[in-house]
Amino acid sequence: MHPSDYKLLIFDWDGTLADSIGRIVEAMHVASGRMGFELRDDFAVKGIIGLGLPEAIRTLYPEIDDREMEAFRQHYADHYIASEAVPSPLFEGVVESMEAFRAEGYHLAVATGKARRGLDRVLKSHGWENYFDITRAADETASKPHPLMLEQILAHCEVRPEQALMVGDSSFDLQMARNAGMGSVAVSYGAQSIEALKAFEPRLSIDRFSQLHAWLNQRA
Repeated sequence: MHPSDYKLLIFDWDGTLADSIGRIVEAMHVASGRMGFELRDDFAVKGIIGLGLPEAIRTLYPEIDDREMEAFRQHYADHYIASEAVPSPLFEGVVESMEAFRAEGYHLAVATGKARRGLDRVLKSHGWENYFDITRAADETASKPHPLMLEQILAHCEVRPEQALMVGDSSFDLQMARNAGMGSVAVSYGAQSIEALKAFEPRLSIDRFSQLHAWLNQRA
C-alpha cells in the first residue's frame, strides 16, 4: 500500500525520467540547418520541449507551411533516431525510485510530448514496454498543456485529480496539471529553469529524482 495520500504518479519522459534534452536540442538544430532556416538558440529550443513536435516546430518557426513541416519533421526524426542508437540514459535514482513506487502500490503513468512510435521505442530500449499502467503520447491526444492526456490517464486509473501528481521539467507539464486540477512536482535538472517552473506553484521542487520518493514517504 502506498504511504501517501496520492495514488497516481504521472511522469513526463524527456528531461524528467530520461537525460535526453541535449539530443533533442541537437536534432532540432540539425533539422533547422537542413531546411535552411535561421537557427534558434539553445534556450529557445529548450523552451518548446514538452510540446508535440508539430506544435514545437511551429512555435519556433510560425511561418512554416505544411510541406516544410513534413520535411522538417523527417529531418528531425532521422537525426534523433540515429542519435538514440544508444538510448538516452535514465537519470540517477529513476530505476530505484520507480521500483519502490511500484512496490508501494502506486499507479504509474507517462504523459509525453513524444509521438507514440518514439515513446514505444524508448520504453522497449529500457525493458519498460509493460511497466506503466498507461502511457499517453502527443500524437494520439491533445498536446500539452491541454489537459486531455491527463484526463485520459485519470479515467483509465479511476483516480480523482486530487489523488494524482504530474512530475515534469517544463512549464507545459505544470500548466497541464493545473488545467487538469491536479498537483505537480517540478524537477530542476531538465529543459527549463526551476525559477520558471515555480511560477506554477508546484507542490514540490526537486534537484534529484530520489527526492520525490522521500517526500512521499514523509506524507505517510
